[in-house]
Amino acid sequence: MTPRRLLVCHAGLAAVLALFTAAASAAPLRVGFICPLSGGSGDFGNSARLGAELAVKEINEVGGYMGRLLELVARDDKATPDEGRRAAEDLVLNEKVAFTVGFCNTGVALKSLDVFQAHQHVLMVPVATGSAVTAAYPAAESYVFRLSPRDTLQADFLVREVAQRRGLKRIALFADRTAYGEGGLNDLRRFLAALGLQPVQVSRFDLGVGSLESEVKAAQAAGAEAIIAYSVGPELATLARARQAARFGGPLLGPWPMSFKTVWDKSGGAAEGAMMVQSIVPDLSNERRMSFIARLKRHAGDAPVASLMAAAQTYDAVHLMLRAVFQSRGDTRGPALKAALEHLEQPYAGVVTTHDRPFSMQDHDAFTMNMIWLAVWRNGALQFVYADDAKRASVIRRKDGR
Repeated sequence: MTPRRLLVCHAGLAAVLALFTAAASAAPLRVGFICPLSGGSGDFGNSARLGAELAVKEINEVGGYMGRLLELVARDDKATPDEGRRAAEDLVLNEKVAFTVGFCNTGVALKSLDVFQAHQHVLMVPVATGSAVTAAYPAAESYVFRLSPRDTLQADFLVREVAQRRGLKRIALFADRTAYGEGGLNDLRRFLAALGLQPVQVSRFDLGVGSLESEVKAAQAAGAEAIIAYSVGPELATLARARQAARFGGPLLGPWPMSFKTVWDKSGGAAEGAMMVQSIVPDLSNERRMSFIARLKRHAGDAPVASLMAAAQTYDAVHLMLRAVFQSRGDTRGPALKAALEHLEQPYAGVVTTHDRPFSMQDHDAFTMNMIWLAVWRNGALQFVYADDAKRASVIRRKDGR
């Protein structure tokens, strides 16, 4: 090698080393994360955490954002509204994170929304589905975005499935007494009323209820042909056991928490045949989805992934926020990220779906009816109820405006 060529090679190597040194010394891009990591909601909170961690790990392996590595700053809200608000204030006011991904519980999220709004700090909600979360502020002014199917959408979907697709008119409703259960129950009543139907039985219960067998028998006595329930994992498992004990032969349906692994485990298999709304269902024919599931399991190690949906939506949420940062050219101030999210220039091929312009100045919810599916528990695994859905789920599902 000639001296000139040697000098050029050394200069090039020096430039590369300088780039890596600058990247290593660059301040990290700090990402706030709030979910229940302990307590009764820890199953889907930790699933969300695993999804966020995997996204950050993979992004950092390819250099982060322009050499700035991402740092996940996680807080446990313990599924408690006051704790969630303290976490929000800590991340926004003290930790000065660039944006926040968080909340699994609707009531916890609602308690904290004004923290993000008052400080023009973008909150991306990957799990909580309560319709009020994105309705608290007009979208044009709001800094709250969501990457999970809202409850209004899920309730409409469930009522259509039971009353229109299956032709069942005598429906019993079960709901817990939390804000989540109350909101879901009100949505179900409204969509039934739009079809000229009233529930034949309405049963309310507290979290931690030990048995619902008498309530299921009351629904049977009222002539119920199907049960639609709005609650979270442990209570849905209790309902599944009660359905089996009462020998209720009609279908049992619920929103997405019916898919939690704890529902199957705590019901002792009584959840067999129970159906629920899902944004993602394991599908061996979908290479991208199955690759994500394999990587997630490797990252989780011995830790259980109780909710694939929570993990996948949170994974996509982190990646989608990174695209907003790229589009804003690194400006992580709230107005810049808000504008980028509302006008995303490139589709994001996620593991749940490909999001093509998921948000606008009028709409901060990423999902519409054509982007969700009906899944069922079969032998301890989640499967599509309808074979055609498995085919359609592999195709880009663009928002249809509903």
